[in-house]
Amino acid sequence: MTEEMRIEHDSMGEIEVPATALWGAQTQRAVANFPISGQRIPMSLIRGLVWIKWAAARTNADLGILDAEVSNAIVSACEEVLGGAHDDQFPIDIYQTGSGTSSNMNVNEVIARLASSRLGKPVLPNDHVNASQSSNDVFPTAMHLGVLLELSELLLPALNRLVEGLERKAAEFSEVVKSGRTHLMDATPITLGQEFSGYAAAIRRSIVRIELARDDVGEVPLGGTAVGTGLNAPPGFADGVLMRLRERLNVPIREASNHFEAHGARDAIVFLSGALKTLAMAYYKLANDLRWMSSGPRCGLGEIHLPDLQPGSSIMPGKVNPVVPEAMCQVVARVIGNDATIAFGGSAGNFELNVMQPIMGVAVLDSMQIMATIADAMVTKCVNGIEANVERCRTYALSSPSIGTSLNPYIGYEQAAKVIKEALATDKDLRTVVLEKGLLSEAEVDVALDVMAMTKGGIIR
Repeated sequence: MTEEMRIEHDSMGEIEVPATALWGAQTQRAVANFPISGQRIPMSLIRGLVWIKWAAARTNADLGILDAEVSNAIVSACEEVLGGAHDDQFPIDIYQTGSGTSSNMNVNEVIARLASSRLGKPVLPNDHVNASQSSNDVFPTAMHLGVLLELSELLLPALNRLVEGLERKAAEFSEVVKSGRTHLMDATPITLGQEFSGYAAAIRRSIVRIELARDDVGEVPLGGTAVGTGLNAPPGFADGVLMRLRERLNVPIREASNHFEAHGARDAIVFLSGALKTLAMAYYKLANDLRWMSSGPRCGLGEIHLPDLQPGSSIMPGKVNPVVPEAMCQVVARVIGNDATIAFGGSAGNFELNVMQPIMGVAVLDSMQIMATIADAMVTKCVNGIEANVERCRTYALSSPSIGTSLNPYIGYEQAAKVIKEALATDKDLRTVVLEKGLLSEAEVDVALDVMAMTKGGIIR
């Protein structure tokens, strides 16, 4: 059956629009022009736009730009959209005009139609919903707002939960001594708790970097309209909108100190993406260290056991794989790709406008979303259930030739090296070789080769 259509028009003329659609002519043209990926602009960015329209309607009423009844109808329509009732009315592909004008107009048209229905007379997308605004200042502001909300509501809480889980394991494993490793080779002893404390600290430092970038993202170009001059925006408009957003959403958002920089560059998003990439490095180390330590169960390191989550092979019965760390590694790969997209997009600031804003917004929001969800998966499905193989860890620590390092203060580096080489050649432990050579007494060698004491640093006496 043929879908029923209606006729809408814009400055380019008439166009058919699905009869049930809330959008209008400009949205329909974008749908026709950009059938590229089938991926829609994320709702976190759409909601950023809608929140701005909500605050703008109230502010425009205060400034005498809109009648109170029109403002109230727009506000009511925005609140309905924010409630999730019309998520299917934002069909535009992520690959679209570089300013995000298509998505801005999509939001304007949907809100205008809903507001018109409430008011019983026309509410116009451009003259009313978009009053005092341009896509060039609204879309990037919506991108930044969406990022700020995702940071406070999603990513940062997830990262804090991951840190807490790692710190709990650091405390639990504080007395589990094991061999350290450098270059993937045996090194002096460390505790499993010390290793986990390092993972937690890396995530915490990344949180600090992200919070620093968040402050930069909080500065937005709203109020600059088309090119940064503020043409058609009344004095006080940006202040009023941003004040309302701060109060309602508790986000650190403020007007740009220089609108020409804020219009022509998206450097704050590039900066944030760099912080996310650094976090990705911490993720990758954590995930791969867990994979190495849990390798086995017979022919690998087998120092820890990860929770068994699912069968690991379609052909090898009983095989179980480290699936959550592997998923985390794949998230890292995606984040690195997103960062490359964002960095390249950030270079597209031509004069007074960056023309790759939609893909930059999509990429940074994607990175935050998947980094948050994998953090929660890591802590709930993996870290919380990790068990230490205490005896194997201790055996490795005692077997490592590198514990001979602690003999240096007693017998010197060269003599310690000879002891280690002889121990490896004869398959004897270091203690036996030292005693056979008469280099130390039993009491002295037992102190010198105390592997737990070695994890505390200093000279062992």
